[in-house]
Amino acid sequence: MAAANPTALALCLLLAAASSFSSAAAAYANYTVGGNSGWLFNETSNATSANYSTWAASQTFNLGDYLLFNTNTNQTVIQTYNLTTYQACSIDDASDNDFFQYNGGSNQFGEALTVAVPLTREGSNYFFSGADDGVQCQNGMRFEIDVQHGSGLPPSLNQPPPPPYAVPPGPGAANSPPVAVVNSPENSGSGGGAGVRGAAWGGVCLLLATLFF
Repeated sequence: MAAANPTALALCLLLAAASSFSSAAAAYANYTVGGNSGWLFNETSNATSANYSTWAASQTFNLGDYLLFNTNTNQTVIQTYNLTTYQACSIDDASDNDFFQYNGGSNQFGEALTVAVPLTREGSNYFFSGADDGVQCQNGMRFEIDVQHGSGLPPSLNQPPPPPYAVPPGPGAANSPPVAVVNSPENSGSGGGAGVRGAAWGGVCLLLATLFF
């Protein structure tokens, strides 16, 4: 049996390392909004603890990433995909499915909390505080981001929709044919990519070994 060619092995290792680096670069990330300054508002000076638009402009966001709001119960975190709602700094005229309002489940005023918001939709995402009737938002407590596709949603955030509602059978159901409910196919996550890449690099290594023997 012929010995493996060192050149082929070196090229194979180099390609495998490049693949691993690419996978690591595409990993999901957590972003702390405002950095160390957090998501806070000084009601005495009517000023935010950070320039959130500047902070957001310096980041790259992908599906599956999380925004972490280190804040307290004096502020709110509202997410919307509607530019009009964002510009109004208010959800008063927004429909129920037009926004998400996050809180820590506490009614205590001024209690510290961290709000974790997953990024599950590509394109423009808008965030603002609706506290003080929009005053905080109007004074800079808001920002917008552009979410890229990246590696796509992880399986934990990419769940299939629930099955459609089926009317319970009535008294005469015994003589009626069964009703078939077609479930939606499961959404593919990003977990299978590593296996495909591994098989591909295995084929490349075999080809290189053949060429350099």
